[in-house]
Amino acid sequence: MLLMTKTGGRPAQSPRSTIVAPGTAGAISVLQGQLLKIIAAGPGAVASLYGFVKEDPELFLSVHHTRVFSNSYLLGLGMRLVTNRRRALMVLGKDTVGTHDLLMPASTTAYLKTRGYGDQTGCVEALRAELKRLRISPPKLPDPINLFMNVQLHQDGSLEPLPNKVVVGDHVVFRVLRDTEFIVSACCTGISGNDRPAALELRVAEDLAEI
Repeated sequence: MLLMTKTGGRPAQSPRSTIVAPGTAGAISVLQGQLLKIIAAGPGAVASLYGFVKEDPELFLSVHHTRVFSNSYLLGLGMRLVTNRRRALMVLGKDTVGTHDLLMPASTTAYLKTRGYGDQTGCVEALRAELKRLRISPPKLPDPINLFMNVQLHQDGSLEPLPNKVVVGDHVVFRVLRDTEFIVSACCTGISGNDRPAALELRVAEDLAEI
């Protein structure tokens, strides 16, 4: 299983972590073969995930290509998340939640104002700020993979946001397949039941025992 496979030829590195405060976005660098763990540090957390390949920022994690590549609207164990060129970037290996969204776009500050969240920063603006700080200039802003967001897709094509049941400590773990800069937003989504920003913790390690 890819999650359990370690990449040889690289000196072991100490586990690293960062906290993403509610209403902000944070970044963490992950090398090929390492594990990325995203943890809910507050109840009801949603993690809007973006990834940009280090050697070529024109390659990025693409939720649209992931759906087509996997022929699924649902994120499940063993699923390969791919780039905009349909190359595998990461694999989901552990998941304590089981509800994630591959359909909803990122929120903007302007949209949140129309929904009554006038004091909240949108995910798009938070992403742009992190990209600027990191000096990454992608050809476009991709839509996110919304980890922990609970949205049901009905047979008639309608989307129904459901209450977010994430508790502190819930998490996902990915095996990363290419050196990637990940940006994760903990901003308000504006999606009913999933709209309470909560802190996130990002951890990187060589194997499961370290995280």
